[in-house]
Amino acid sequence: RVPLPDLLASHILPGQYLQLRLPYVARPSFLSIASPPSLAAARGEFEFLVKSVAGSTAELLCRLREGDVVELSQVMGRGFDMDQICPPEGHSTVLIFAAGSGISPIRSLIESGINANKRSDVRLYYGAANLQSMAYQDRFKDWESSGVKIVPVLSQPDDSWTGECGYVQAAFARARKIYNPQVTTAVLCGHKWMMEEVTSLLVANGVSRKRILMNF
Repeated sequence: RVPLPDLLASHILPGQYLQLRLPYVARPSFLSIASPPSLAAARGEFEFLVKSVAGSTAELLCRLREGDVVELSQVMGRGFDMDQICPPEGHSTVLIFAAGSGISPIRSLIESGINANKRSDVRLYYGAANLQSMAYQDRFKDWESSGVKIVPVLSQPDDSWTGECGYVQAAFARARKIYNPQVTTAVLCGHKWMMEEVTSLLVANGVSRKRILMNF
């Protein structure tokens, strides 16, 4: 058992995760923490992004009520090293790529305070199947007011969609727009094949692999 103060104190970086288990379910679930570390410190809370899927542990999690018991491990994972994107002067361009549930640790990153308004170019390429499955749209306005330009990319849009279509790596390939690779840092979270393709595009445009961050 992990004492509660130690559990909360173990969340130190965006992009970390923990193991969650329901007492009546044999297998644990690993969930990225969507909230910034400051929330654990200030209010003793973690927030998660959970998609309810019929017959899954996620469905059971979505049915939990106040007072139900869950077991949490200590926070794990290396997370996103904030020192790798600071100071803003040396990392004036930050390109962020998220697909599906990969937006969860990215929310933690953005809301941890990346000083986007002190950088010349901070873009979030966020991919989902459609608007109905795109999480955190209610937070987009706050993110954009902090200096993050959001580029939604839908792989299965309806006929009314006029934005980017396909996958985030294709949207980025169409835009390119890396003005100075020496001061460009990228943060990737999502499907393995997406991260591999984005990494290849970034490297081909002169971005060092040392400036490409992942949370595992």
